[in-house]
Amino acid sequence: MTTDTGRLDLALRPVARGSAETRASDRVYATLISAIRRLDLAPGSALSETELARRLGVSRTPIREAIGRLVDQGLLEVVPQVGTRVARIRMAEAEEARFVREHLEIACLREVCKLPGRDVGELRASVARQQRAHRAGDLDGFFEADEEMHRTVFALSGYPGAWQAASQKKLHLDRIRRLSLPGPGTIAELIGEHRAIIDAIEAGDGRSGAALLRRHARRALRYAPDLRAAHPDLFED
Repeated sequence: MTTDTGRLDLALRPVARGSAETRASDRVYATLISAIRRLDLAPGSALSETELARRLGVSRTPIREAIGRLVDQGLLEVVPQVGTRVARIRMAEAEEARFVREHLEIACLREVCKLPGRDVGELRASVARQQRAHRAGDLDGFFEADEEMHRTVFALSGYPGAWQAASQKKLHLDRIRRLSLPGPGTIAELIGEHRAIIDAIEAGDGRSGAALLRRHARRALRYAPDLRAAHPDLFED
């Protein structure tokens, strides 16, 4: 797999000026995180501070700061005599990310199922957006609507901070999720699973909801062997 130039141009446009409280390095970091998650910056690809500064319209200082944060997260690595590159996908990290995301989200789902006045309207609206993106062939739109639905489960539980903990960790898993989307029938199956999970939440059935979510959270790793065989250059160890 190679990074598509058009996608990269869209992903790495100049970062907008934020409020006084928003640092340039934070905006650069958010842009690079999005590009890595969506595979606009492919695993193993080399990065140039000079080129990133030109594309994002900032000096090299915020670029270095953002790169340092991403190195700490294991998403970028500095290779002696070579430079900075996007870390390849490591299955051990993806499995640990699956563990964290699965257990936190199941705990949140159970909390939502206990709420007497739970409203699944926002969850169903997210699924409707997924369906529209699927019909339009918009993989990025589907991926973001998928994220939105799961984030909403955390928000409804009353523990939105748990999403922040999960989202930081699951970045290693997200790249496998994104890589799996062009597979035949994958998106339709995901949408069906989302609807079943929401039905369980609406019924207050925490036990069934947890079982459905557990299987759903493990789906991406079931694809991993075939994805690794098809894209060996994107994976490591």
